Formats: sequence, structure tokens, C-alpha cells
Amino acid sequence: MLDMRESVAERRSGYYNELAERARYDKEAFSELYDYFFPRVYNFIFAKVKNTEQADDIISITFEKVFVKLGDYDSGKGAFSTWIFRIAINEMNSLFRKNKQLNEAAWEEFFEPADGRKTPEQQVLSDEGDSQLLLALDKLNDRERRVVSLKYLTGISNKEIAELEDMTANNVGVVLHRALDKLKAIFEGSGYTI
Repeated sequence: MLDMRESVAERRSGYYNELAERARYDKEAFSELYDYFFPRVYNFIFAKVKNTEQADDIISITFEKVFVKLGDYDSGKGAFSTWIFRIAINEMNSLFRKNKQLNEAAWEEFFEPADGRKTPEQQVLSDEGDSQLLLALDKLNDRERRVVSLKYLTGISNKEIAELEDMTANNVGVVLHRALDKLKAIFEGSGYTI
């Protein structure tokens, strides 16, 4: 089953690599890249900085650099997703160095406004679960938090995560497995389940 998911991820990665090559001269191709990667990159950035203003700044700079430096992208050196996330990570690191310490937003800033399809009780329970998940993620070490964020907030493959984190794809799987076990134990201890 894992091999089938990885081969689908590799085919998807190949598609976006080719799309990135076309995006150098095709506005529609760049638009498709933007539409696909923007929410994934933004979620990854926001999960790290927990501040909408900083996330907005970083995502803007990231996509500006992607647009300007798209001619430098070489699919022979790695997946487009790895390239774009590396730009985002470099921009976050640059911000961290400049500010030394980020002002974290209130947890509530992370949550969506009330959903008209949910009752107020359902929204409160959903928000409480989101809050518990964020608190649990904070109990993971940095590496585990990055790998979990990359996998579940961006949907990139273990191979692409491995390239970003300078690990093997198998090691990514091990880190994910251990992190999920830790999260499960944290939730079981708090009365929540995942």
C-alpha cells in the first residue's frame, strides 16, 4: 500500500515539476502552481510562526522569489515542491534571525470563524479539539513537528520531505510513526482520541 501511495505522489511530483518548467513562459501554468502550492505552503508557514501577519509576509516573499527565480529551478536536482518549501523555510529562518524571537499569536487566531454549517456547540468542540492538537504538537521535538507539518499540512511525499530535511525517506517514515505514537499517547492521557 505504501508503494502505491508513493508512486502516486511521485507521479504528482513529476507533473508539478513539468508544470514548473512550463510556468517560465506560461501564465496559466504558473497560476496552477500557485493555486496548488499556496495553501500548502501557507499552512506550513503558519503552523511554524503562528502569526497571520508574519505568515502573510513570508508567503508573499516566497512566491515573489518563486516567480522571479523560476528560471533557476532545475527538475534534475529535485522536486519543485522541495524547491518551493526550501524557499519558504529559508524565508522563515531569515525572519527568525531578524527578530530573534517571534511574537506568537493567540491560539484563537489559528481557528476559522464560526462555520454556518455547524451549531455553536459543534464549533466549540471543533475549536477545542484544534487547540488540543496544537498543544500536543508543541510537545513534539522540532524535527518531529516539522516532519508532521510537512506531511499533513502540505501533503508532500516522504521522499520530498526527506530531501528538505536531509533524511532518507525511510527515516521520515520512522519519525512520522514515532511522532504519531507520541501524539496518540498525549491525546489518550488527556481524554481525547485521534
